[in-house]
Amino acid sequence: MPQRFVKIAQGLALLLASISLAHAGGGYFALGYGPAARQMAGATTAHAADAYAGASNPAKWLAAGNRLDLGVEFFLPYRRVEREGSNTVYDFATTSGRDVFVIPEGAYSRRVSERLALGFTLYGNGGLNTTYRGDNGVPGSNFAPADCGTRPANFLFGCGRMGLDIMQVVFAPGAAWQVAPGHSLGVAPLIAVQRFKAYGLQSFAAFSAHPTDVSNRGYDWALGLGVRVGWLGDITPWLKLGAAWSSKVYMQEFEQYDGLLADGGLDIPANWSLGLAVTPSPRWVLTFDYQRIEFGGVRANANGVMNTLLDPLGSPLGSRRGSGFNWGDQDNFRVGVEFALRSSLRLRAGYAYGDRPQRDASINSVTLNMMAPTAVHQASVGLSWQPRAQHELNLAYSRFIAPAFDGPSATRLLGVGGTERVHAHVNTAMLAWSWKR
Repeated sequence: MPQRFVKIAQGLALLLASISLAHAGGGYFALGYGPAARQMAGATTAHAADAYAGASNPAKWLAAGNRLDLGVEFFLPYRRVEREGSNTVYDFATTSGRDVFVIPEGAYSRRVSERLALGFTLYGNGGLNTTYRGDNGVPGSNFAPADCGTRPANFLFGCGRMGLDIMQVVFAPGAAWQVAPGHSLGVAPLIAVQRFKAYGLQSFAAFSAHPTDVSNRGYDWALGLGVRVGWLGDITPWLKLGAAWSSKVYMQEFEQYDGLLADGGLDIPANWSLGLAVTPSPRWVLTFDYQRIEFGGVRANANGVMNTLLDPLGSPLGSRRGSGFNWGDQDNFRVGVEFALRSSLRLRAGYAYGDRPQRDASINSVTLNMMAPTAVHQASVGLSWQPRAQHELNLAYSRFIAPAFDGPSATRLLGVGGTERVHAHVNTAMLAWSWKR
């Protein structure tokens, strides 16, 4: 990658910390972006309460008005994996060591006229960030002696810390304009930067098309482009509808890990959402969102875990048919509520359900997903307080719950087998400040 692009990517990435646990109702997509979405479990496709429209529905910039939103989220995840029933020295458990993350974000919107608004949103996705430090304590038990010597095996038979670290930072500038009274359209180009690192996967090199580009290669960077469009409409005085669609964000390949990921890279999948916002009285807003994320359209997500193990010559790691996470398209459902306790104080809450992106809990899914646990349920609460006319403070708390995901280990083809299980949950706390005019 040209050095000037690397510097740009690194500069943007410093604005966002790595995001850890895969999010409820969205695979490795965040549940929502901005204070209102984090308080209402992401149910804001048709509800414009801040300037983060570039991450959800660009048409909302017109309704958001003139404002600047800056926030930081504290992400506190727990991840534990275990293997049992193989009756070998590879039956053990380990817990991910990284459990505190700080995630900043920002957005701005400005109404140029009654019919036109400009804005930008800076946000991030993540989900494949784990650091499992444990090993089985048995010298010489790893499957990669050329790289590991006689060190004990980690959970996937390499050595040392094991895990993935992926961060996706997206800059979304754009515009919204009124096409008819009460109806607006919006568009936002998506300029993405990815940072990726894999470590402790030395045993995978034997199955790779590029065995030197699999694990422990440090951070690699990639750039990508896509677009998001949206519509927001006032159907009646008490009902708003919204719709948004994002194309796939086509990313460069990771040159240092083209022997690990299918196709050598990780595009951000296409996704779309439909939403409604009902205002039964001036003090209440009720929202509902449906979202579909097309993980099945990205080979690194969609290919099965067993692809390479069953056909190591025809489908090696890093090839178009190499092993992936066996994820399919995902449906997500979200509800939110907002109540104006008084003119300066709004209370919000929400709940989200997203079926696991893993297609099943079979031998074709479980093993690689030990490194990418995905939550299913999430509840959130929060408030917006306006101490002065132009200033607003936001607080939010969320709890992600991921029921244990378990199934047969793909390592039975390597003479190990057994059952593998991952436990995961996460707490988040968000603090945000907004200036509006």
